[in-house]
Amino acid sequence: MKRLRCEPLTPERWSDLEMLFGTRGACGGCWCMWWRIPRASWQAMKGEKNKIAFRKLVDSSQPVGILGYDGNRPVGWCAVAPRETFAQLERSRVLKRIDGKPVWSVTCLFVDKSVRGTGVSVELLRAAIKWVKRQGGRIVEGYPVEPRKNRMPDAFAWTGTASAFLKAGFQEAARGSPSRPIMRYQVEE
Repeated sequence: MKRLRCEPLTPERWSDLEMLFGTRGACGGCWCMWWRIPRASWQAMKGEKNKIAFRKLVDSSQPVGILGYDGNRPVGWCAVAPRETFAQLERSRVLKRIDGKPVWSVTCLFVDKSVRGTGVSVELLRAAIKWVKRQGGRIVEGYPVEPRKNRMPDAFAWTGTASAFLKAGFQEAARGSPSRPIMRYQVEE
């Protein structure tokens, strides 16, 4: 894959996200709301309600993430925003905060099926680092899976894989469980 053009998701790019996510909202009606809403509300919000809620976030101009383009076609999504905007992440025991430093969290990587396995996730992570730096952030953190076998179904790798984070320059900072490292990238000043 040639280098991606990466842009922050803005209201003007909403239709590109819809095109990438399709009618299923990326995976199972999520619309990138899994980490943002209480688990008790998750089942009731799946699908259209999540889409509406996420659209409101995008319309509010809060940072939510970046889209990756191959030419004019959206092929990848990276959710990245200040950690405190992800309510469920803040409640996680396995992925609890390492320290009191402000971090920007990468919580989701979604890549179009036609370009999976071509390095899009790594490109999105590198672009996320640059974008966070432009926003004034100094630490980018991710919570990938590290499968015990070489391959796992794509649907279970939506937080990214440890190998992609390593290729993008992240380092393991902690481990919440045997298969869930907490990866960090210190943004240069």
